[in-house]
Amino acid sequence: MKSELLQISLARVSVRYEFANNGTAPVPLTIAFPLPDIDLSEGQNIAFPSSDPVNFVDFATKIDGVPTTFKIDQRAFVGKDDVTSLLKELNLPVLPIGARQFRTQDLTEATRSKLVNRGLLMQMGSDERGRPLYETAWLVKTAVLREQEFPTNRSVTVEHVYRPSVGSNSDTILRKGLRQNKAMSNEFERYRKEYCVTDAFLSQVDKIAGGGQASKAPIQERRVSYVLKTGANWAGPIKNFRLVIDKPAKDQLVSFCAGNLKQSPDGALDFSAADFVPDRDIKLLFVGRF
Repeated sequence: MKSELLQISLARVSVRYEFANNGTAPVPLTIAFPLPDIDLSEGQNIAFPSSDPVNFVDFATKIDGVPTTFKIDQRAFVGKDDVTSLLKELNLPVLPIGARQFRTQDLTEATRSKLVNRGLLMQMGSDERGRPLYETAWLVKTAVLREQEFPTNRSVTVEHVYRPSVGSNSDTILRKGLRQNKAMSNEFERYRKEYCVTDAFLSQVDKIAGGGQASKAPIQERRVSYVLKTGANWAGPIKNFRLVIDKPAKDQLVSFCAGNLKQSPDGALDFSAADFVPDRDIKLLFVGRF
């Protein structure tokens, strides 16, 4: 891969690749572009940009500037177990949104029992009559597939654009009163590690929310992920890689693990690396007023 330009915001993800075939003959390939996993156990905290249960991010792609067709492979997992065939057997969607959305209480008892026994449903309280209520609990893995030939006499430019599924919370554990709560310590440390949250970042959060224990300013969080590591199926490192994060609005902050990426000297959210080998996926945490 000669170059990759990745641009991410809460509303849009675009990526532009330039490929070169280093061989002596054209190479036909099936290319898979993985989308971030969807954990349905967190469904209430995910905003889906489209009601299409298959192309739920309005994905589109171009090759050398020309729109091209693609297929979407979507599978369901519980742990390491692929449970897609069970959902098909029960005539249930892998991603239950839009016209394919369903209520677990409307399922037959036999269907519910199969799903509970295989771990696809988890109990979430009970109704006023004491009957158990269930929520979906499987993981949705999605990949966009296309057929493409890479010639030997020129570079090929590939562009993808889609609207990300955004995780959200009406508050944030990084608020001072919450992060200093001992009961939240494990979750706070997970945020520290997963998004490389620094003390300087927390100081900025306190300025927006108010630094006291009773900080009450209405701040929230948003989360966007991009699969970078497992998509690294090209020969050798990326010659020139660039990541641009759209500047958040006033009273919005962003944190992520930059790894070996170097930030622009002017402090903009513009990161780059030469001969780049991804060692992690990109997980962005936005905190502030939305």
